[in-house]
Amino acid sequence: MKNYYSTVDNIVLTFSDIEEKNGFDEITVYFERPNNDGFDFAEGKLPNNMFYKTHGFSEDELLELEGYLKNNNFLIWEIAKEKEGVTVA
Repeated sequence: MKNYYSTVDNIVLTFSDIEEKNGFDEITVYFERPNNDGFDFAEGKLPNNMFYKTHGFSEDELLELEGYLKNNNFLIWEIAKEKEGVTVA
C-alpha cells in the first residue's frame, strides 16, 4: 500500500507499509515527478536511505532527495508504525 507523505517542488513522496525482509523491517519509498512523457521516479528503501531504481532525476537531484529522506526518515517510520497500530514509546 502506498501512503502519501509530501509534495515539494512538484515531487511527490509516498511510502509503503512496513515490510519484513530477512528478519529486518524496511519501508519502500517512492519519489515521483510528472514530466512530458509520464513520470520521473526514484525508488528506494528505509532504513538504507538509498535508491535502487531511478529515472529522470539528475545525480544532484538524487543527492537532494536522499538528504530529504534522511531528514524525514524518523517521521516516515512513526507514521508507518501508527498505521500498523504499533504503540510508539
